[in-house]
Amino acid sequence: MPLGGRIAHAAVTFNLDGGFDSGHNRKAIFNAGLVPNIKESPRNRKAPKRGRKRLVNAAVHSLRLRVERTFAWEDKFKRLLLRFEFIQQRHYGVKLMAYTLVNLGHFCAA
Repeated sequence: MPLGGRIAHAAVTFNLDGGFDSGHNRKAIFNAGLVPNIKESPRNRKAPKRGRKRLVNAAVHSLRLRVERTFAWEDKFKRLLLRFEFIQQRHYGVKLMAYTLVNLGHFCAA
């Protein structure tokens, strides 16, 4: 429902890791109309940072880490990284085999 002539919409979050935690980056993301979701970097602080705590959606951040881990697994397999397969179904089959090998190695090592 429009409020005051504006269209109400959900805020879009922009996820980054702690290396990008700076006031300049947060302000640029906010000015672009996005909500920054950056985990605060302690940067070898001995005392906690003064002021208001930064808002971090931990669930979205953990999902981001899972996605990055999946991409890292794909990078271990050269055939997936360079995409030798031209047929999409075959490429997905090779992906499935790679994920199976990763999970097999994880569960058998435990």
